[in-house]
Amino acid sequence: MSGIKLSPGVITGEEYLQLLEACKEGGYALPAVNVTGTNSLNAVMEAAAKAKSDIIIQMSNGGAQFYAGQGAPDAMRARVLGSVSIAQHVHLLAKEYGICAVLHTDHCNKKLLPWIDGLLDEGEKYYKANGRPLYTSHMIDLSEESLEENVSISAKYLERMAPMGMSLEIELGCTGGEEDGIGKELEEGDAADPRLYTQPEDVLYAYDVLSKIGHFTVAASFGNVHGVYAPGNVKLRPEILKHSQELVAKERNLGDKPLSLVFHGGSGSAKEQIAEAVSYGVFKMNIDTDIQFAFAESVGAKVDEKPIAFKHQVDPKDGTPYKKYYDPRKWLRAGEEGMIARLEEAMQDLGSAGRSVASV
Repeated sequence: MSGIKLSPGVITGEEYLQLLEACKEGGYALPAVNVTGTNSLNAVMEAAAKAKSDIIIQMSNGGAQFYAGQGAPDAMRARVLGSVSIAQHVHLLAKEYGICAVLHTDHCNKKLLPWIDGLLDEGEKYYKANGRPLYTSHMIDLSEESLEENVSISAKYLERMAPMGMSLEIELGCTGGEEDGIGKELEEGDAADPRLYTQPEDVLYAYDVLSKIGHFTVAASFGNVHGVYAPGNVKLRPEILKHSQELVAKERNLGDKPLSLVFHGGSGSAKEQIAEAVSYGVFKMNIDTDIQFAFAESVGAKVDEKPIAFKHQVDPKDGTPYKKYYDPRKWLRAGEEGMIARLEEAMQDLGSAGRSVASV
């Protein structure tokens, strides 16, 4: 499996499963980056091409709505169409960048299920016309619900997705922090909250139901949070992932690391804990917050180079024109370069740099 080579572009179906196996066999994981517009989207693809790493491109409901335009009159429709537009962009350009890209939607809780319903309507049209899915996978995050309801609803969606060769990502246990209205901000003492730690028995329950239907991945909570928090308020326990893998393997007579695991809230995590999580079968790590800051920091630095240019088109004293400074392409490109640099660091940390399966 380690010698696998795939055609550049969006990876779906059986090719996606091959990529996951390559990650687990090779002991590395892929960064998953939330995009909000063409600048962040193109920067992600450029970073992957430069680092010779495969990549997971994803968007939250808010990111998809932003992509469609904050002025769009129907917010839910904007989430659907924004997601479709992002997918079309990646399908068109990923081949040109020579990369293998996984397309994924991020957290969707119960109230946002119409977003996924609409996307599956569009996805089925795309599949009928092209013979392949629009998206590689969707995430349904029902961790706020009971285990039984979480898995039951997830199963119904997987039944619709599996015939198209799509995968489903579920969440068991609660990721702390907040992202686009999903989750709960951490307070003092929350690091010991048992809801932040998935029980291996819950993972086995989900496996028994979902594995009969199609392919799924698990975002198991081991103290993860969205965002970056002060030291001491977050306590990661990656060994929970190991225990989940061992229980499923033992109880169902499966090989080593039968689960494909996801690390949510990876921003700000210690490198040694990232490496430990990857060693237990994590193939995907979300790092949205760090990437946002890298973009913002670089844009801020660019503005600080010539702050007067962002207040006056021409110098009020000597008439010097400042167009070359306030041209959006200049400072947006600086933001892209900041993202690229941070992503290259993440690819080194995750071990994916130089490991792309793209046959270029």
